Amino acid sequence: MFSGVFARGDVADEVGDAAWLRALLDAEAALARAHARTGRVAPEHAEAIAAACVPEKFDASALGNAAEGAGNPVVPLVKELTRVVGGEAARHVHEGATSQDIMDTAAMLVCRRAGEVIRAESDAACARLASLSREHRATIMAGRTLLQQALPTTFGAAAAGWLDGLGTATQALNEVVESRTAVQLGGAAGTLASLGDDGPAVLAAYAVELGMPEPVLPWHTERGPVAELAGALARVCGAAGKVAGDIVLLAQTEIGEVTESGGAGVGGSSTLPHKRNPIAAVSAVACAEQAPGLAATLFACQIQQHQRAAGRWHAEWLPLADLLRTTGAAVAWLGTSLERLDAHPERMRANLDLTGGFPLAERVTTDLADELGRLPAHELVRDACQEAAGSGRALADVLAERLRGRRTRDQIDALLDPAGYVGSTGVFVERALSAHADRAARIGGRTSDNDEQE
Repeated sequence: MFSGVFARGDVADEVGDAAWLRALLDAEAALARAHARTGRVAPEHAEAIAAACVPEKFDASALGNAAEGAGNPVVPLVKELTRVVGGEAARHVHEGATSQDIMDTAAMLVCRRAGEVIRAESDAACARLASLSREHRATIMAGRTLLQQALPTTFGAAAAGWLDGLGTATQALNEVVESRTAVQLGGAAGTLASLGDDGPAVLAAYAVELGMPEPVLPWHTERGPVAELAGALARVCGAAGKVAGDIVLLAQTEIGEVTESGGAGVGGSSTLPHKRNPIAAVSAVACAEQAPGLAATLFACQIQQHQRAAGRWHAEWLPLADLLRTTGAAVAWLGTSLERLDAHPERMRANLDLTGGFPLAERVTTDLADELGRLPAHELVRDACQEAAGSGRALADVLAERLRGRRTRDQIDALLDPAGYVGSTGVFVERALSAHADRAARIGGRTSDNDEQE
């Protein structure tokens, strides 16, 4: 019922039942091959196990239903995998592992695969934000603080801020996914006792087989990797939600500085025929708003007992999958919103002009400060603003009277021109675009390196 909104994009395919089943089987296949790599299992037996680890041979729903007996789906999976493998090789299925080893490793595989989808969605959104930054670097608009007009800025600078926030959040997620999604292999109590002296070698081979980091030691009840993932995913949601939330505000009827274009029915209402809601941005916000609660649950699950948690490990599975899904959906919806986005520079300027120069009051104060002193200049301009607001007169007219002999009307008009008071927005746009280009180059280089390794 809700997947159209909350399972947007390709990430849903990487966190569903089929994705988890695939990851569990990949973990079991890699474990068998790790034993073969270290000489503990004959290569043909390992390959027989790996050949049986095909999702189509298993029923995810049946495994889920059978999980109630042991409290996790690995136990019935191992039983079924042993049956499918058969023969002498079946004796080596799941050798040396405990259920949590396979479940945690599968969870990290799911995070890595879903994380790649999220990165791709975010890269596309960032590319669009970079285009908006370039196109509108000189497009004047009102900067707003506490939802009120403050000083002039540019739409390019606003887009650059969005770009840097989402780009750096995605970069941080990438770093966590690449460096902290380690395999898990510790056996019954984190000692790998059943593998004798071969335990560390099998662990190292296991990590190599999966192309994942090798942990310093088993992390059964040290849930730092999950907590770091939760924080990084929530940060991406926050960055995406920030952009989408600003778009929703800028698209309000009374503001009208941006709109989402779309075909018939896009952004419509069940009651009001005229409505054209920025529904992609609204949906991105709806997805992003779920992240704090999901992340909080995963953070709370860090406090786990002894060498195997009673319930808190199990409590991670659904919120982790949901957080991956909602992060991917938030970024995908944001990308859709940015693809549809139309900016309206004329409306931006008109809104800025509504206040009759009030957002430039600081500039007038600064111009007078050397001559009058900072405080007297501030008080003079403040009183002029109050008079203009109370009388309905233009601020320029009031200032022309109060500054007669000090400033000409042309000088006052120039001071109240917002185009001349956007500060370092141009520099900041260039910095954001440069940082974006650097991130893209690093991702491109990493992709090339990975391609060569494969």
